Amino acid sequence: MASPPNAHHIDSAGLNERAQALLKTLIERYIRDGQPVGSRTLSRDSSLELSPASIRNVMADLEEMGLVISPHTSAGRVPTVKGYRMFVDSLLTIKPLGEQEVRSMEVQLRPSDEPQRILRAASSLLSEITSMAGVVLIPRREHESLRQVEFLPLSHNRVLAILVVNEREVQNKIIHTTRDYSSSELQQAANYLNQQFAGRALHQVRETLLQEMGEARTKMNELMLTTIEVASQTFAEEEAGSDYLLEGQTNLMGYQEMADIDRLRGLFDAFNRKRDILHLLDQSLGAQGLQIFIGEESGYQVLDACSVVTSPYKQGDQVVGVLGVIGPTRMAYDRVIPIVDVTARLLSAALNQAH
Repeated sequence: MASPPNAHHIDSAGLNERAQALLKTLIERYIRDGQPVGSRTLSRDSSLELSPASIRNVMADLEEMGLVISPHTSAGRVPTVKGYRMFVDSLLTIKPLGEQEVRSMEVQLRPSDEPQRILRAASSLLSEITSMAGVVLIPRREHESLRQVEFLPLSHNRVLAILVVNEREVQNKIIHTTRDYSSSELQQAANYLNQQFAGRALHQVRETLLQEMGEARTKMNELMLTTIEVASQTFAEEEAGSDYLLEGQTNLMGYQEMADIDRLRGLFDAFNRKRDILHLLDQSLGAQGLQIFIGEESGYQVLDACSVVTSPYKQGDQVVGVLGVIGPTRMAYDRVIPIVDVTARLLSAALNQAH
């Protein structure tokens, strides 16, 4: 698998072979052990016949280039975001998944009548195999067409809207109205919407309703006013993509570099607020193929200690969503990248067979 294109790409052309080999060894060792790597370890681990003094010189050069850094209390060095970026783009050797592993992943992503079930299985699978957080962006509403809508009155100016979309996926939503509506008023509104919009894409329904809302309300009869009020909330656009499924976020508490309570609190808040993560996943949706955001490359401070590896998935020929793994920057990229890549392909296949 070729290394993924990324806006942050750094080429290793500026480094000689010796420096490339030492940087690769240092990062692999750091990913494995989580401890700063000293020159002695490097001379032992690298296949280069170099004295510790020569290694120290190369390390000083790498540090000057901003690829490694010395934590204050240690003689060893650790990679920076820039160092990881060069490693991922130019020095990484991907380990393809074994046939056995791919087969067991396939079993977990069996086609199902409910797309939501397959999507949830994909996020669980990602978190289980990587011991990190698995995330799946749910396909946007544009790819959903309305089969039927029903409204049921609840107490305290609330209405339960039941949407049947595509073949048989059911979505429920509680909406708050300006007054109590009777069952018959809601029934009439539903009948009107089903006559007008059944079979049309949800985003078209939304656009038409917005247009109608803009027209003079004085000319509208009681039925239209009711319909507009309940329908405009039922079909309201969710912010920045619809939503995502996240599994295994508590796995992140097990990583030493993520174990700072304030950092974890910030990260879990971001998972709950969803906006930042959705925005990042939306960026991946617009990009081609596999994407990797390392540390501050994501543009979100809460993710500074994390890397996010994403890949789009398809229904038919159309990219409808994106899935990925969120973990510490010190992740085994050689393994996480093929896991994300294969899961995206298996999810696409399962969704296509389900239809």
